[in-house]
Amino acid sequence: MKYDVWQIIGAAAVVTFGQATIRLLIDHDNAGFLGGLHGGFAATLSGYAAGTVIGVLLTGWAHTRAKALGRRG
Repeated sequence: MKYDVWQIIGAAAVVTFGQATIRLLIDHDNAGFLGGLHGGFAATLSGYAAGTVIGVLLTGWAHTRAKALGRRG
């Protein structure tokens, strides 16, 4: 059950940060919730990309762990 929660959190991070990354690439002036980062466009884009990657990794890890537990139990 706990891995399902981590999977949901990871998927929410992918959706949130992925959407923000695409929005920033289309409209460079719309920095969103990471707009307060110093460093301009590159730093903001890197922050959103890192959030997307972390979400993907978290979701994949949680899915693998939940699947492994399901086969044992």
